Amino acid sequence: MTGFGYKTSWLAVRNRTPVEVADALGLYDRELLDWATGTGRAYQHGVYVAAPVPGWTLAHSRRHLPPGFDAAESSFPDWLTALSRQLGEVQFFANERVPDYHAWAWARDGELMRAYCFIGELGEVPLFVGAATADEIELGIGIRGLTPGCENWSDEEWTAWYDTTPCESDVLAIAGRWSIAPTAIDDATVTTPGIYGIPPSFSSVPQ
Repeated sequence: MTGFGYKTSWLAVRNRTPVEVADALGLYDRELLDWATGTGRAYQHGVYVAAPVPGWTLAHSRRHLPPGFDAAESSFPDWLTALSRQLGEVQFFANERVPDYHAWAWARDGELMRAYCFIGELGEVPLFVGAATADEIELGIGIRGLTPGCENWSDEEWTAWYDTTPCESDVLAIAGRWSIAPTAIDDATVTTPGIYGIPPSFSSVPQ
């Protein structure tokens, strides 16, 4: 499998090198891997920090971003803001089709500017921080949370809310507007190896 974007999570970090991103993530057992090998392996275990595209360095992992939890958990905002204190501007994206789990977030210099997570399997928005951005508003996605009293909404109000909930392609649309959608990267143009490694809270790759 070459490239990534579906059934995974990733970071987009502005104007930082792969080494800086790998250091901030605390990756160990590092290897230099080409794009196809690194992205494929990160779908199984570990994190792959790709060679930068103009303005952005992308890091992805299906299982380890965030390390050991997901954007629905209370520890996520602290994790992302801590990264942004080290790296400046950090964006997070995730999608998983089966549980209908979709998330995006943006932190800068230690401040969480915007964060949204939807879990369709549970019918929940467990994370809604900050005002919806102009891009979300224009696309009409992720712009409404679940407010107190929503259990009394009418059928029309529930329909209006569901119309704003995202699918996996919407996550990529937000990524493309905020930074870069990884599916838009031409695999053939990524010729410089990236850094593959294991996050500190996990053991080495199973043999």
